[in-house]
Amino acid sequence: MDDAFAAVMAVLGQAGSSDHLSESFLTLFPVDGASVSTLGDVLGTEIVSATGADARRLDELQFDLGEGPCWDALRHGAPISELDLSDGGMKRWPAFAAAASKKVPAASIYAFPVAVGSLRFGAVDLFARQRLTLSSDQTRQATAMADLIGSHLLREAIDRTKNPEAPDVSTRRIVHQATGVVLAQLDITAEEAQLVIQGHAFAAGATVMSIASDVVERRLEFRRIKGEIEAVR
Repeated sequence: MDDAFAAVMAVLGQAGSSDHLSESFLTLFPVDGASVSTLGDVLGTEIVSATGADARRLDELQFDLGEGPCWDALRHGAPISELDLSDGGMKRWPAFAAAASKKVPAASIYAFPVAVGSLRFGAVDLFARQRLTLSSDQTRQATAMADLIGSHLLREAIDRTKNPEAPDVSTRRIVHQATGVVLAQLDITAEEAQLVIQGHAFAAGATVMSIASDVVERRLEFRRIKGEIEAVR
């Protein structure tokens, strides 16, 4: 693993606040701006972090117009790239590209989905004032960073809604058992398995206990389908 990438991932893994998440992308990639936003119903639509006014403005335009790379990344669950916003961008997102050309000197734009498993709830946007092609390694690294940010944002949201009362022993036991089941199903760490359960409960408006019970009783199973984690009943 590249030393600079490893260092950035370590910083993101220990992030206490979401305010500066976007800055890590500027340290690793030759881009001029970056932003992290949540989109849709799960966490609401808002800018979590932006490196400057231009990055913030690009997100605001996409929010207002309902189109752009961040929405495509969310919809498709895959990185979105546009080398020339004034050319290909006009064909893909005519309203956004036209508005952006008047507000922000952006040539190339990239977006990466922010998600945990099949739960997609945001995007990372990167832009460059001059035409810029990210390599396959850079795309892979940015995707991994967006994934880590997704875990951070979802955990932060779950922590804000947790019942302050400690769960009883039986509840903890069932959640622990469900974590072990999901861990085995997906071949992930215990922490990641618990976050998958919590994220599914959060999105479904259910309790962690009810989802854990469904997993333990085999009414709910998590599988990898085409590279993504899906909940199957």
